[in-house]
Amino acid sequence: MTREIPSPETDEIEVFHATLHSLRVWDGHLPGFDPDAAPAEPLALFREWFLHAAAAGQAEPHTMSLATVDADGRPDVRTLMLHDADGHGWHFASHATSAKGRQLAGHPDAALGFYWPAVARQVRVRGRVTACGPQESRADLAVRSRGALAAALTGRQSEVLESVDELRRVSEAAWERAGTEPDAPAPTWTRYVLDPAEVEFFQGDPARRHVRLRYRRSPDGTAWTRELLWP
Repeated sequence: MTREIPSPETDEIEVFHATLHSLRVWDGHLPGFDPDAAPAEPLALFREWFLHAAAAGQAEPHTMSLATVDADGRPDVRTLMLHDADGHGWHFASHATSAKGRQLAGHPDAALGFYWPAVARQVRVRGRVTACGPQESRADLAVRSRGALAAALTGRQSEVLESVDELRRVSEAAWERAGTEPDAPAPTWTRYVLDPAEVEFFQGDPARRHVRLRYRRSPDGTAWTRELLWP
């Protein structure tokens, strides 16, 4: 009987599965969360959790997932940076001509997701997104780095790229312009604000008794209702 020799691909799959199933989450000490002591509105709790995650050493706590739908109703998601969170909502920016920009123009309802594994916490935000005007959008770039301006000047986000060399050439030119012209216009760069209708806070627990607290805004937008959810 001939013994079958595993292929390199088989070995790779076995290693993948072994690694996947060996990983553990939330086995160490985790912060507590008393939902009864939570504030009446979600913004204050978000800021508190954000600062706690940053102080706990969570890398890039300002990164978040943005979920949208396209013209055919198909979901899409990507990771980008939070630019602010205030009484108007959760702020981010992108090109209006990008995939996300086009999708938001057609279907402005969207969702954000924050995950901070260092403290086993998640925050989910759902609501309607509004595009800010040119002045606010330009001000968004003004307080950011030269690299952010260079990326905005490069533009053409989500378009088909012919080669990495083309990206290098266009990017180098954009970096040079950003250095010599810090007020260079980036017409399609747009700041967006998601006005929340729902915000959920999730605190992981080693015994899997996770605490989920959801805030829901009233139809007239004047008050928030808090409710616990089964994990």
